[in-house]
Amino acid sequence: MRSAGSLNSTRPTIADKHAAILRAAIRVFANNGYFNSKVADIAKEAGVADGTVYLYFKSKEEILHSIFDRSMEEAISEGRKRLATISDPKERLRRIALLHLERLGADRDLAVVFQVELRGSTKFMEEFSAAGFAEYLGLIRATFEEGQRAGAFRKELNPKVVAKVLFGALDEMATNWILSKRRYKLAPMADQVLDIFLNGVSE
Repeated sequence: MRSAGSLNSTRPTIADKHAAILRAAIRVFANNGYFNSKVADIAKEAGVADGTVYLYFKSKEEILHSIFDRSMEEAISEGRKRLATISDPKERLRRIALLHLERLGADRDLAVVFQVELRGSTKFMEEFSAAGFAEYLGLIRATFEEGQRAGAFRKELNPKVVAKVLFGALDEMATNWILSKRRYKLAPMADQVLDIFLNGVSE
């Protein structure tokens, strides 16, 4: 006979259920589209009752917000950790680009949600731009500013514009990867993007 302690240890924790619901939502949104998906679809995919989903999230919109917030927090945290051991500003930008494409390339469903489903509403885009997205751009901008101070990058360039240009290039690579009928690895595209970004196209 099992003790109460052993029974409790087999039960999913709140964090486990929260993560399972988000994981299920990513799959459902990627396959059905955000606007065509229902909370019931997410609950079924997660293997829980509809009411259980509402214990953790007020609405489908909050689930989408949570997917974005959690993913951005993880990406920024991992980025700061990986950059801490790199001093060369150009290599730091290269690492940011690689991490960006590695993360999306490793999870196609998450990439679809980020590159397609999150773009379907101006309201979402405005809210997201004011939240974790701005912090992510700030990480790129700060890295470029460090390079300017070190003399590695042109001082007359606006770091905010530079950050948006680099993000835009990586963003387009990820979108093309999703839409392409050809199957290829996304992460190696980071080197090509950085080569063009740092060296331009002139001989």
